[in-house]
Amino acid sequence: MIDFNRPYYDDICLKYVKQAFESHYHSGDGEFTRKCRKWFEEKTSCASCLLTTSGTAALEMAVLLCDIGPSDEVIMPSFTFSSTANCVVRAGGRCVFVDVRPDTMNIDETKIEEAITDKTRAIICVHYAGVSCEMDTIMKIAKDHNLKVIEDAAQGVMSSYHGKPLGTIGDFGCYSFHETKNYSMGEGGALIVNHPEDIERAEILREKGTNRSKYFRGQIDKYSWVDVGSSYLPSDILAAFLWGQLEQAQRLYDERMAIWNLYYELLTPLSEEGLIELPFIPEGITHNAHLFFIKTESLEVRQSLISYLKARDILTVFHYVPLHSAEAGRKYGRFSGEDKYTTADSERLVRLPMYYGLTHDEVRTVVAEIRGFYDEQRTVR
Repeated sequence: MIDFNRPYYDDICLKYVKQAFESHYHSGDGEFTRKCRKWFEEKTSCASCLLTTSGTAALEMAVLLCDIGPSDEVIMPSFTFSSTANCVVRAGGRCVFVDVRPDTMNIDETKIEEAITDKTRAIICVHYAGVSCEMDTIMKIAKDHNLKVIEDAAQGVMSSYHGKPLGTIGDFGCYSFHETKNYSMGEGGALIVNHPEDIERAEILREKGTNRSKYFRGQIDKYSWVDVGSSYLPSDILAAFLWGQLEQAQRLYDERMAIWNLYYELLTPLSEEGLIELPFIPEGITHNAHLFFIKTESLEVRQSLISYLKARDILTVFHYVPLHSAEAGRKYGRFSGEDKYTTADSERLVRLPMYYGLTHDEVRTVVAEIRGFYDEQRTVR
């Protein structure tokens, strides 16, 4: 069986988890949380990095920090996970969905401006598959219209846009450390704060609306409830598990990239025959090999391919059902402009097995079976 995903762990991760248990400090912001925070701050040069319980929590904090409220509109792609929209809906805002670019499956930056109204307050750009959106254009639009920019970089750790780490270009960046991500703590995330003036309020929101962080730094002699907030701190035990991977981040990155590149090399002949489409990486963008997808001719071919591979013990999946077509999407948002690519291309997309530890022989097996599927299709036709 070739699984679709296998969460990474090793003896180093387990060693640090054991240390966290033995420290008798299991709640948030302990030694390992501080190590992780420092790693991201040094790696990205952001103003502050706050570990959270999930990427969803980081998005919720970012929306609160942008002061999104009832009747406010936030522009985003429809091809994304529900968390991207839920954070807006929970604040009372409305989602305005726009089409994606078919080459990257990221928000089409040329469609954003026409979606802006007098109610628009922010843009959430989703860096799909760890491949950056066209951020220069998006940031110019945001500046021209006085809008906040939140980067949903859940899949983007170790990716960059013209040398800038994803999550550090907009006002806020949001990472995920879910078990399916390149670096995992089971469930977890991080909020990247890019303006120093936002740090104090971000800490307050994360600490149940209290100024507890200032108290622990010795800046005040007692802490109290000063703002809205929630419990967004992950356990230091989970941070210890993450720290074991961050120490090896480059090695894990290099191995995933080798797998991604091998897929691309071996699948190129099928692409040249016009049978599939491969991922596109724009110039100046460094991705992180988060996932590898192909696009088939149609929904019917995609479903047949998934079934064919499953019968041969290879697990593949499709990805997001566009949010604007979902029950909640129709209730809490609207689609601006034409849905030219979002639905059509999402129905053709197949995600292949991709994880640290996937062997190159297993990659060759997956590609050989995909080739077998198309050989069989030719015979049937």
